[in-house]
Amino acid sequence: MNRITLSQIQQRLIECIKQSGMSQKEIAEKLNISQQSISCYATGKKMPALDTFANLCAVLDVDPAYILCLEKY
Repeated sequence: MNRITLSQIQQRLIECIKQSGMSQKEIAEKLNISQQSISCYATGKKMPALDTFANLCAVLDVDPAYILCLEKY
């Protein structure tokens, strides 16, 4: 089994945010969090809390397993 790294997860999260077609402001508003938080996620400076991550996946319409590198895509 290959080990999953935080860096790999961050890269997929960054990719999904960029590919969403939404602005960071739009995403933040939908999650009721600051745009600065989304900016930090989009640049890999920090990771969202687990509940925020779950809601972010829903807003981005992406399977959490993809971001977490749990499935081959």
